[in-house]
Amino acid sequence: MFKLKKLSIVAALSLVLAACGGGDDTSDGDSGNGEGESNGDVNYSEEVDYTIIGIEPGAGITQATNNAIEEYDSLAGWTQEESSTAAMLTELGDAIENEEEIIVAGWNPHFMFAQYDIKYIDDPKGVYGGEEYISTIVRNGLEDDMPEAYQILDNFNWTLEDMESIMLEAQEKEMEVAAQEWVDENQDTFNSWIEGVDSVDGDQIEIVATPWDSERASGEVLRLALEEKGYDVTITPVDPQIVFQAIASGDADASVAPWMPQTHGDFYAEYEGEFEDLGENLTGAKIGLAVPTYMDIESIEDLEPAE
Repeated sequence: MFKLKKLSIVAALSLVLAACGGGDDTSDGDSGNGEGESNGDVNYSEEVDYTIIGIEPGAGITQATNNAIEEYDSLAGWTQEESSTAAMLTELGDAIENEEEIIVAGWNPHFMFAQYDIKYIDDPKGVYGGEEYISTIVRNGLEDDMPEAYQILDNFNWTLEDMESIMLEAQEKEMEVAAQEWVDENQDTFNSWIEGVDSVDGDQIEIVATPWDSERASGEVLRLALEEKGYDVTITPVDPQIVFQAIASGDADASVAPWMPQTHGDFYAEYEGEFEDLGENLTGAKIGLAVPTYMDIESIEDLEPAE
């Protein structure tokens, strides 16, 4: 146990992944209405000063947004305001409180979608990719060594709304407390993971996870399920590549953190065959541009160029 300390690269990672978020190719109208008005009497492009509120410069969604500005004629001359996730959330909250127009870099899972009435706008060119899923991977041999844990990990599956509700509650309390409250209120789901699983007596198991709130939420509810059956659980936060390296080498037992097929696809391919993939534990993860629902806009192509 704790053998991952030599590998752990607990980085100040951005809270976003270079992944998904897409939309259907539903643009069957003009890219604007030709009169400088995005919709009706409101020119949303002017109202937001041709600016997208982004997050950290190194985040995957930041690069995807820069790519969108290059790809879409409707975003010609636009800029992305790069700062931090916290700053973006502050601007989003202030805009919604005052019912002002704003366009932000958004992603699921994230508590912003549970806290605010916001929506993605369509990305007809697929610059942000498609929907992703979060997968469960385990080291080879885990089924033989820890059949009870293997069964719980194989059973583990929940919804985007489940995860986001814990993430939202964790803004006001410890993640461990929010996870326990969710378990108390969702006994049917929780019991479906552990039903029919034999108990063990303090067997140790190490779970590796990326240090994002989404994976902290899944890690904590998984911890409770494993502890319910007698496991001594260690959760080690590491860089995404180390998640795969640790599982492939046997230095850790399992992870419920890989975003697939795009975000962590390269790492998956690098170590494929050196671990066992138990499949999806959550679907519907994505990234893209998001706006308050009171903004009557549906697509990136509904915006107007600044030049």
